[in-house]
Amino acid sequence: MNDELEYRAVLAVDIERSAGRGDRALLEIRARLTEMLEEAFEASGVDWSACLRHDLGDGLRVTAPAGTRKAALVHPLVPELALRLRTYNRGVAPLTRIRVRIALHAGDVHVSPDGTVAGSPLEVLARLLDAPPARAALAGAPETVPASLLLSGHFYDETVRHGHLGLFPEDFRKVGFTVKEHTADAWLQLPGRQPPAEAAPEPAEAQEEPAGSKTAGSKTAGSKTAGSKTAGSKMVNKASGHGVVYATQHGTQHIRIERRH
Repeated sequence: MNDELEYRAVLAVDIERSAGRGDRALLEIRARLTEMLEEAFEASGVDWSACLRHDLGDGLRVTAPAGTRKAALVHPLVPELALRLRTYNRGVAPLTRIRVRIALHAGDVHVSPDGTVAGSPLEVLARLLDAPPARAALAGAPETVPASLLLSGHFYDETVRHGHLGLFPEDFRKVGFTVKEHTADAWLQLPGRQPPAEAAPEPAEAQEEPAGSKTAGSKTAGSKTAGSKTAGSKMVNKASGHGVVYATQHGTQHIRIERRH
């Protein structure tokens, strides 16, 4: 084995609920997932042909080329993959829909001349991929959410925590997990899940009474009246006769009285 260590970023994906779909469906979703991963890597500026890939049966492990910007594996790669998965899922039957768990880590690995990759970072990656918080988050998310993303503490601290372009630390939450002998903290995100929209502010009300009616408030000559009242944060403006209210802002009213000749 090559004794030289190389610092590499490693990514793994696992298809949710792949068991029990039958060989034909599994082969189909594996092929489609590989295609979408390749497109997402290329869209992120990472050379797919230079990546070292290992089949996980119902998923894939990818070792990025040496020198790859780790930030690119979070953004835009993950949103690109999530977009492709969601678009694909809208046009297929439930049997061939794809939702995945994504795990990211980085560290020193052994890379053999034949492309074999070994080392403890791959063990950590495997535990991240099986972490219960990532499984539970995806299982409990709406069907329109196509993926969960779990970053190792090392990956988050080096890459996401600083908030570089396209990376939002506040989109992740810290979770603890234990898988086999591995206990650690990690950072979880559901790509593509939108927070609840804030309620739109209630528009100001405006009312106008028919000409000739009288309104409580200040009076002007000729039975022409104009008044205003404030309820809470709303300003309600009223005009009667030939009085015209031009504006009410910050508590100031401008009223023009039109007189007939």
